[in-house]
Amino acid sequence: MTHIKHAFEQKIVEIPVEHIIPGAALPKGALATPKFKTILGSIAELGVIEPLAVFRSTQRPGDYDLLDGRLRLEALKQLSRPTAPCMVSSDDESFTFNRHVNRLSAVQEHRMIRATLTKGASEKRIAEVLSMDVRSIRDRARLLDGVAPEAATLLKDRQAAPKVFRVLKKMKPFRQIEAAEMMVAANKFSAPYAEMILVTTRPEALVDGAKKKKEEILPEDLARMETEMERLRQDCQAVEDEIGDTMLTLVVAKSFMTRLLRNDAVHAHLKRHHGDALSSLISTMEAIAADNRVSERE
Repeated sequence: MTHIKHAFEQKIVEIPVEHIIPGAALPKGALATPKFKTILGSIAELGVIEPLAVFRSTQRPGDYDLLDGRLRLEALKQLSRPTAPCMVSSDDESFTFNRHVNRLSAVQEHRMIRATLTKGASEKRIAEVLSMDVRSIRDRARLLDGVAPEAATLLKDRQAAPKVFRVLKKMKPFRQIEAAEMMVAANKFSAPYAEMILVTTRPEALVDGAKKKKEEILPEDLARMETEMERLRQDCQAVEDEIGDTMLTLVVAKSFMTRLLRNDAVHAHLKRHHGDALSSLISTMEAIAADNRVSERE
């Protein structure tokens, strides 16, 4: 039987914060955002719920390169926590992780709150820690009640507004999945786009008692919108398939170059004699990782 290599080591380990090295600086103003304050308050009160992802550094023995969890790491530093719970990756291919988006998605926020409630914290206490009202905490805790698990999975890493999920709940599960797939294909996760999908949904695909926002839509308009949306979905899928093949080639090339640059002699030679080319190569590799981050997280 073929041996399958695990992406991570089997145990979560505590690693000294000072030995975890982030790959890039935080965007300007990131620490002043409500999301960071939410993470900071949550960790201060309840600890780290989702471990950081790291890779053993090949350049600095004893250190770890951070693959995912930039804001969590910064929160731990501000709280003077000595260690962080980490999953240790067996590879440092950074395109596997989203290193460029540090905001919690609505689904991630929901799961964080649910996990906190499971640990015994009250809604009132969570609201105090996160500087929210109890009603908002309650709404976020119930965000996925009535949402098909497949649709929730499709949107788990997307910056979809909570209202999007309220719109999805007006549809039956199979239509929720279709709606989530259309949002992903079009890369649109706004409430108006979800409402547009709801408007084009036939009555038999709605839950009992659900009402559309625009009841005045004519049957011929509905048919035309459905046709246009299906054509858009097919076009997006065709482009996605073509991009997938191209990205696969680029990722393979990036993986080879990453391993080549791990050779100290090669890296030193390029840095000494071809510094501009080395900088350009590294920038290109980072761009490939950034462009591929969404598809690799599916």
